[in-house]
Amino acid sequence: MHDHPPSEFQSEVPIPNWWRHWWRRQTPTRQDRYAMLAPLAAVLLFLAAIVSAFWYLRLEEMDREQEAVRRDVEYGQQRMRLRLLERQEQLMRIARDISNKEVDAEEFVGRAESMIAQYPELLMLTWLDERRRVTASYAAPSLANTQVRVAGEVLRPGETETMYSLARDLQQPVYSQPVAGPDSSGLLQLHVPLADQGKFGGVILGEYSIDGLMRYGVPSEISAKYAVALLDGKNRVLAGTAVPPRNPATQFLPWAAHPNEYEVPVSPVGNGLILRAQAYRTGLGVIGSGLFWLVGALSAMTAWMLIANWRHTRRRMQAQQALMSETNFRRAMENSMLTGMRALDMHGRITYVNAAFCQMTGWSEAELVGRTPPFPYWPEEDRDLLMARLDDELRGRTIQGGFQVRVKRKDGSLFDARLYVSPLVDAKGHQTGWMTSMTDITEPTRIREQLQASHERFTTVLEALDASVSVAPLGSEELLFANKLYRLWFGGRAAGHLGMVAQAGMSDTPRTADATIDDVDHFAGLPTNTLEGAVSENAEIFVPELGKWLEVRSRYLNWVDGRLAQMVIATDITSRRNAEDQAAAQAERAQSASRLITMGEMASSVAHELNQPLTAISNYCNGLMSRIRGRQISEDDMLAALDKTARQAQRAGQIIQRIRTFVKRSEPNRTPSDVSAIVSEAMELAEIELRRRNVRMTHYIAARLPQIMVDPILIEQVLVNLLRNAAEAIEQAKRPAGRRSVELRVVPKQVDTLHVVEFSVLDSGPGLAPEVLERLYEAFFSTKPEGMGIGLNLCRSIVESHQGRMEAENIYNGSEVAGCRFSFWIPVSGATSPIVVKDAGVTTA
Repeated sequence: MHDHPPSEFQSEVPIPNWWRHWWRRQTPTRQDRYAMLAPLAAVLLFLAAIVSAFWYLRLEEMDREQEAVRRDVEYGQQRMRLRLLERQEQLMRIARDISNKEVDAEEFVGRAESMIAQYPELLMLTWLDERRRVTASYAAPSLANTQVRVAGEVLRPGETETMYSLARDLQQPVYSQPVAGPDSSGLLQLHVPLADQGKFGGVILGEYSIDGLMRYGVPSEISAKYAVALLDGKNRVLAGTAVPPRNPATQFLPWAAHPNEYEVPVSPVGNGLILRAQAYRTGLGVIGSGLFWLVGALSAMTAWMLIANWRHTRRRMQAQQALMSETNFRRAMENSMLTGMRALDMHGRITYVNAAFCQMTGWSEAELVGRTPPFPYWPEEDRDLLMARLDDELRGRTIQGGFQVRVKRKDGSLFDARLYVSPLVDAKGHQTGWMTSMTDITEPTRIREQLQASHERFTTVLEALDASVSVAPLGSEELLFANKLYRLWFGGRAAGHLGMVAQAGMSDTPRTADATIDDVDHFAGLPTNTLEGAVSENAEIFVPELGKWLEVRSRYLNWVDGRLAQMVIATDITSRRNAEDQAAAQAERAQSASRLITMGEMASSVAHELNQPLTAISNYCNGLMSRIRGRQISEDDMLAALDKTARQAQRAGQIIQRIRTFVKRSEPNRTPSDVSAIVSEAMELAEIELRRRNVRMTHYIAARLPQIMVDPILIEQVLVNLLRNAAEAIEQAKRPAGRRSVELRVVPKQVDTLHVVEFSVLDSGPGLAPEVLERLYEAFFSTKPEGMGIGLNLCRSIVESHQGRMEAENIYNGSEVAGCRFSFWIPVSGATSPIVVKDAGVTTA
């Protein structure tokens, strides 16, 4: 049996609100959890307070002891300082009397004896002259004989030599501490300098016993209270006692007190002599006091009681926690549901609503529970329909898939919802009402409507395209999609799609190098990157059934069902292809017309050129006829005359054939062509005009030039136009005979990374003005009165149609224009052969 109220999600009658509210008051609250932790926190705080109090008292005691030690050590240091200064004053008076010649060696010994007897810390007084020789000396009876200095002896090198020199240099008393011998205690020396009429006359050397200095200089009350010792600069004990060190294992314990000591340098000796005092541990301390143990016992009892209280509270809270966990789990399920839940009794009265239902409608639980139809969340215009639906529910006529209704919020706004109704059955199997779940479908409905509208817009755009769009899966004749134009052209079958793919040379099936791979993977050979990012394939095809030229673009895509498909977009380009054909025909007619115009302009030159062989033929025939009539010709002479006549006729025929070939209209035909042959043909045609204008032409052609993919007649036309323009420019400039020349150069060249053949024509004319250079290739622009302005424009069009470029520039001789240079280059087709330059040929008119 459960010890908690039944959940709303069990098949029982919904729980009344008063029972739910009472049960929530019985569940543990945050205050209860704090109450469980309070005893444990009290124990910890109590122990922390006790430890802190004892720790503070211990620190106060240590501070007081340290202050007492410091005060006593400074007092002892002051007493020792005064004693040293008094002895120093007495020795300085003796030194002054010696400097004034008031004391001799015998009297010095008497005074030394009196001082040593009066002050036991003095061991020996010695009078040293400027050469460190002992003048007089007196030592205490307790001093060993080996340490006594005798008058007349000289101190050994190194013995007090440094301090002796320092006292001589400073002319002031100097304290020093020599190293103690193995049979003597530590000594303290005082060097008092002597002055002899302003000069250094030696020193008075007073030697103290450090042990005696501590015994008589430190007050007895301080020596009795502390372990007093005199240390040197390296912290070594010279005299006195020290507290024995503690056990190293206990010095790291937190309650182990450090030795209470204080040290201070002894003035006027300085840091070379340090007075240290260490306090003896005489008290019991905190641990040894009865108060400590009394407080400790009371603290332990209090802690035990608090811990017992905490354990009891903990057990109580554990019992409550099990109950609270189950209740919170069911409450969390109820409050975290996004679906609204509503329970009705058998009479249609609301008995329960969850938090999600209240949040959807905006009505609180108190406002809804107990209400009867019509409910406040029913829209007024739908009440009749909703009442009929509720009546069907109460009669058991429910819809398994649910039904959609409109729900009114408390603020008056409406939203779409779907309701699902099921019987509410208790634990005994009796129906007690009806349970309804409600889901807000406003957002899904909005998204569905937007998707439908987007699909309609997309379909409308595709249907209105002026290109056919079709999609078919790979390896299948199924047509997945076809827009209006495709259906108009090919119907609803996939044959048109497959036909365009096949005619355009695009693969609609996998292609592999090995037939065995096809048995393993039907999609081998397809792109391995993302299909949507693959590059489209383009092709232009002619469909006889439609009588149209189509530009076909294809790419792969993933269809909505995951299948790999191919999309084909076909655009009608018939009008564009017709326009291109017309433009090509017009260009061809313009080129033929240009050649005819060129020949028309050269008509007088051609007539003059043909007149020479025809006149020769006429002369040869007349001569033959006269000699035949007079029977004055032999057979050999006749054959020779006929041969010359035939050669002249052949020459005239070649001129006519060359002109006929040049002006003959033919289809554009780009073939691998020999550069030398093109240049030779152009030179022979142009020489007619150049000879008429008395212009000399030179040419420079590289040997074994590579072939170029061109229409020879068009390139020949460009060269003839450029050579004629050069001759006309020279004649217009009225150059003298020596400067009437045109040079034609044909050489290989590299433009960027492209291998080309460059043709250039250089003349000695007047050059081109800047305004002419800007409009040089403009259609119908000409500097000649009778010119039509289409020659250079047509030449550049021909060159650029062969993927070449044409340029024009002036040639300067200093600052003077010496002529003009027209050049153009054509890319090389195929492999090139080594270039060998031969001598330039010269043709003179």
